[in-house]
Amino acid sequence: MAKCYPVVSEEYKKAVDKAKKKLRGLIAEKNIAPLILRLAWHSAGTFDVKTKTGGPFGTMKNPAELAHAANNGLDIAVRLLEPIKEQFPILSYADFYQLAGVVAVEVTGGPEVPFHPGRQDKPEPPPEGRLPDATKGSDHLRQVFGTMGLSDVDIVALSGGHTLGRAHKERSGFEGPWTTNPLIFDNTYFTELLNGEQEGLLQLPSDKALLSDPVFRPLVEKYAADEDCFFADYSVAHQKLSELGFADA
Repeated sequence: MAKCYPVVSEEYKKAVDKAKKKLRGLIAEKNIAPLILRLAWHSAGTFDVKTKTGGPFGTMKNPAELAHAANNGLDIAVRLLEPIKEQFPILSYADFYQLAGVVAVEVTGGPEVPFHPGRQDKPEPPPEGRLPDATKGSDHLRQVFGTMGLSDVDIVALSGGHTLGRAHKERSGFEGPWTTNPLIFDNTYFTELLNGEQEGLLQLPSDKALLSDPVFRPLVEKYAADEDCFFADYSVAHQKLSELGFADA
């Protein structure tokens, strides 16, 4: 679907550029890229393409949404980002959180993800239960991402974002990193997935589903063999996720 992006002022564009620089500094200094990327993903991933509700519209700052089980720990991200957001009152939270997600990928060595400003904040958070459940398989992944309007390629490419970060027992019930260097954005998620379970590295049921599914597995193999291909598809998928419900023509 073609996008029709809103026009924002020069002042707004300058604020985006300045905020991006400050976000780079914060995310690099605090080593919080995985947490910030998760904030951006979980904010956007609540979109329902049929009802046009949810999505990347700043509602994550609402205590009711932060209280959703899938968002355990994201209150930390909201708190860490707030001092920068306060410097740029012209920016919507919707734009600010998605900009932070883009920066988190870039500062850890990942691809550039196109960013278009102009999202408007919405007052009401979406209902709970729209985000993926890591304990379930490929049918569940297709159902959840299909609700967002995303494809099989998007599912696998976005799964590769787990090359950043680790699971925390107190937040998700799981513990450990997916890769040996969870602060570097590369294609290691896929190479480790194909290597099988290794001591200390995490493989969730939703990760293993990518290997058992006849459509997902060839994509895993392709991305493991070709990081440039993964980066290209990831950039497209991340942009789509960050723009769900935004600027649809």
